[in-house]
Amino acid sequence: MKKNVIVVTGGAGFVGSNLINLLIKKTKFKLISIDNYSSGSKKNHIKSNRVKYIKGETKNIFQLLKKPGKIVSIFHFGEFARIYQSFLNMNECISSNTVGSNEVFNFCLKNKIKLIYSATSASLGNRGNDKNLSPYAFTKSKNLELLENLKKWFKFRYEVIYFYNVYGPNQICEGKMATVIGIFENCYKKNKPLPVVKPGNQTRRFTHINDTVEVCYMAWKKNLCRHYSIANHKTYSILEIAKMFNSKIKFLPKRPGERYASALTNMNLSNKVYKYFGKINLKTYIENLTNKFSQGFFQ
Repeated sequence: MKKNVIVVTGGAGFVGSNLINLLIKKTKFKLISIDNYSSGSKKNHIKSNRVKYIKGETKNIFQLLKKPGKIVSIFHFGEFARIYQSFLNMNECISSNTVGSNEVFNFCLKNKIKLIYSATSASLGNRGNDKNLSPYAFTKSKNLELLENLKKWFKFRYEVIYFYNVYGPNQICEGKMATVIGIFENCYKKNKPLPVVKPGNQTRRFTHINDTVEVCYMAWKKNLCRHYSIANHKTYSILEIAKMFNSKIKFLPKRPGERYASALTNMNLSNKVYKYFGKINLKTYIENLTNKFSQGFFQ
């Protein structure tokens, strides 16, 4: 049976939809998205007869994908992906990131399918001590430990890409799963104060979605079974970013699980992390956005 299918979990979400768009342009494979639409949206669907969208949970992947022999790779990006919200919805976080991801790993292992897994910078900070800072970071770090053991036990092949605060087209701008830049953009366009969680001097390495999915594609293409990170050379505090919009700012109380620095690392577990840095700068992105808004592009 010819392997001609790539699966993207979370394919209707922010990162997944942008990745599918790139894979359509750069490959000839057919694509399947599995998404439960908890944060994904049909608005992010790519119009192409090469893409099939399936609504479902990753924990049911064995039932959802009937022809595993055709699948060459799975990009597993369909997990619960918010720090603060993981305290409010811990069961949902564990169901997705532990139960669901375990099924995806098992599906790949049993069917000899290459896995590309999205890890998080949230589990790398503070010399690794931040891995227990939130239910989200805990589940993600445990998944990396499991993958490490699957490699030792069964010679399981996979790539890992560490994301750093991704922003850009299709980002979530409203609701409990909204991103920082998405929230700021939305408030700016509606002339509302930008909410900044105290103290405001927390620093992050914001990375544009185009830079992020390019590294995901590169990792898949190279097929070297490595750990990669895609970040930005420049760090900004949350307050610095809010001030770039030249809008009013309101401070919110401190939240549990809040990280105060975004750390780069050379190693995780026994793996060297190959570092890549994005070309697109957040300050330039915001300047272009505010200029377009002042010229009436979003009205």
